[in-house]
Parts: sequence; C-alpha cells; structure tokens
Amino acid sequence: MNLIYALIAFLLALLLVLVGITRVGSWLIERRNPAIGSFAEIDGARLHYVHVPAPENPDLPPIVFIHGASANLRDQMIPLRPLLEGRAELLFLDRPGHGWSGRGPGNNGTPAGQAASIAALMDHLGIRDAIIVGHSFGGAITAAFGLEQADRTRGLVFVAAATHPWPGGKTSWYYKLTTVPVLGWLFSETFANPAGSLRIVAAATCVFAPNPVPEAYLDEASIPLVLRPRAFRANAIDVEGLYRHALAAAPRYGEITAPAIVISGDYDTVVYEELHSTGLARDIPGAELVWVKNLGHKPDWIARELVVAAIEKAAGMDRDLPVIARTVEARIAGDRSGEGVCVNEKAPTAEPELAPE
Repeated sequence: MNLIYALIAFLLALLLVLVGITRVGSWLIERRNPAIGSFAEIDGARLHYVHVPAPENPDLPPIVFIHGASANLRDQMIPLRPLLEGRAELLFLDRPGHGWSGRGPGNNGTPAGQAASIAALMDHLGIRDAIIVGHSFGGAITAAFGLEQADRTRGLVFVAAATHPWPGGKTSWYYKLTTVPVLGWLFSETFANPAGSLRIVAAATCVFAPNPVPEAYLDEASIPLVLRPRAFRANAIDVEGLYRHALAAAPRYGEITAPAIVISGDYDTVVYEELHSTGLARDIPGAELVWVKNLGHKPDWIARELVVAAIEKAAGMDRDLPVIARTVEARIAGDRSGEGVCVNEKAPTAEPELAPE
C-alpha cells in the first residue's frame, strides 16, 4: 500500500513539475513574441490584427490573409506584406484562439464561424469587400467566406489549402486527445509545451520539405505561440473539427462565384494536395489550379512571387501563372531538405507534429 501511495505522490509531483514548466515556458514565449497589432472586440472575442491602410492610389482591392493551423498572423505577413504594402489595403489577423486573439463564446471554433468573425472585423475596419488569401487550414475558412460572404468576396486565393474530406478523416493523436474533456485540458497544461518545444524545429523542417526552412523562421513568425495551453487547445479543436466541416461544405463549393486560384506544390507532406487542390479546381466554377514541382507546404514563403501574381490575377490583372510557376520550379529544383527524415504521410493539417501551416 505504501508503494501505491508513493507512486501516486510521484505522479502528482511530476504533473506539478510539468505544469510549472508549461507556465514558465508560456510566459517566456509571450515575452519573446508580444502582440504587434491592434485589438477589436468581435462576436465576443478579442481579436488581434494588423491593418495596413490603403495607399492614396491603390492598384489592388483590399486583401485579407487567413493563416493556417498552429500559426498566427506573422506567418503570412512577414513574406507577403513587403511585396504588397503601398499597393492595397491589407489585413492580417490572428484567427480566434490563435496568436494573441481570444476565442470568445460564439461559433468561432468552426471555419464558417471564423469566416463570419473575419467579415465582422472587416466591418469594424470599414473594409466592404476583399480578396481573401488562405493558407492550409485557412483555405477551409477562405472557402467558407466565399460561400457565406459572397457579396464581400472579390476573389479567393487558396495556398496549399485543406478543404475536402480525406481518407479515414483521422488527425494526429494529440489533437484528438486534447479535445477530450478534462484529460485534454490536463494534457495541454502539462505535456504539450515541453514535448512541442522539443519537436518544433524538426516539425518545421518537414512542413517546408523539400524546401529549406528560412533562417529564423520560427522566431520571426512567432510559431511557439501555439505551445501555450489555450492556443494549443483552440488549435486542436479546429483541426479535429475540420473533417466534419469539409464533409458538409465541400458539396457546396460549386456555389462559389468569385474568381478563385489554387496554388499547390506536388511535394506537400502535410495535406493531400491531390484531394484538396484538385478538388477545389474541380468544384469551384472557373477556378485555376497552379502546380509547382518540388514545392512543399509553404508556397507563401517559398513561392511568394507566385502568390502575389495569383492575387493580382484574382483582381483582374493579366498574369501568366504557369510561366511564373516554372520560374519558381527552376529556383527550387535542387531542394532536398528533410530527405530521410520527413515521411510523406498525409494528414489534414498541422503535420508533422506541432508544426505551422
């Protein structure tokens, strides 16, 4: 009996230690990655955003960027803002529950709910309509925006999107565990932070593979913010619910009327590009699919000139996207990062472990 008591005491002590490590780790993460934008109360959630006002004579309509799972507004802002500032009004935001945004009591834990929150934020900022650019999980929200906010949609750009049901509908074990009542809360408050901190560099390598991770990417894009318990739980709920959302939403994509461009790499180890990207091009009337050879899951960083050209084409400009894609291919043809380490095992989002997308 004394042995059982000793074991229980040891486990409780271990949990307390892990809680302490998580609390200190989260405090350090927030100290190193402070909020950089403004806040607005939207649908009961305090949303964090960076709004770049329109220049005097913009040559593009407003553009709204929607980041993927495990990420935050910096993930798209860092590579794309320098190429678009001075040309259009720009809005980068932390999705509800991510980065520095709160979740709130409303329906902002679903792609459709988050699309509604983004539309409300646009109203708050006086943005009537925009081109919507979504990466990975953000692609599901982009499609939902095109469906539910058609009059607010000037165009849609899908970047390595996750939008359709995938075989089996499975997600990584830690997402499913985190959504379990009580046990999931305990996991996110104890193990997620230290385990994620150990895995995050390797995970980023595989998200970018076969392309190399840009220098200082994790720090510049503030990716460790996802390792805080509340953000980790919000992220897990998003990812775990994506399959159910896709089952209901995908059959409706034919209702989307806005110009749509789909960018995808043929070496994406994170999502089933042959299902999601091909499905979008098939289901959305008039959508253009642009494939890039030897490109992984991060076209927004590796093929940023192609993403900008896609935005321009969605705005009505004449852009030969396949020619630009071939230029990107020539530049990245020799990339072999992650070989022998990153297994091409497809998952819906945020794979491999605790990685941004």
